[in-house]
Amino acid sequence: MSDHKHHSPQDSFSNFKDINEDEEPLSKTELKRQSAQFQKLGEQLVKLTPAHLDTIPMDEQLEEAVMIARSVNRKKDGYRRQLQFIGKLLRQRDVAPITQALMMLTHQHQANNAAFHELEKARDDVAKNGDEAIQRLVEEYPELERQKLRQYHRQIKKEQEKNAVPKASRELFQYLKQVISER
Repeated sequence: MSDHKHHSPQDSFSNFKDINEDEEPLSKTELKRQSAQFQKLGEQLVKLTPAHLDTIPMDEQLEEAVMIARSVNRKKDGYRRQLQFIGKLLRQRDVAPITQALMMLTHQHQANNAAFHELEKARDDVAKNGDEAIQRLVEEYPELERQKLRQYHRQIKKEQEKNAVPKASRELFQYLKQVISER
């Protein structure tokens, strides 16, 4: 009987060290988490409007993969596989410029929402409080016409009394939007 020990191929590789000794190899759980994050990022890209998608810095291959995903039925398995492929492409790239562009879009969207709510608040204030609210608005935005705001206030009150369609309220909103956003 020979005293020969059987070595598996795995044993022979165990003597090699990673090139980057400081970094520990990622666990399967961590790899799956990262993979899911890249797929989620890919899905965000797929769901963007064409105009917003144009603002995202992508190479040709990634852009093509995103466009294919946009054309695939989201309920089919092909969509899931395409998102996995996009995730794989993203893992091979520096995603910092992409995430930065997405953050800017999100910030822009939030700023637009905030501005919209401010306009709604100003409109409702004019409708409810009349001259008092008009005075505050004109002080903050001197380019607004006091007479026009008073006219809108009177029209809104008449429409409310008659339970009519709030046409003047919509017109006031558009007027405020036009004048204030041109600032």
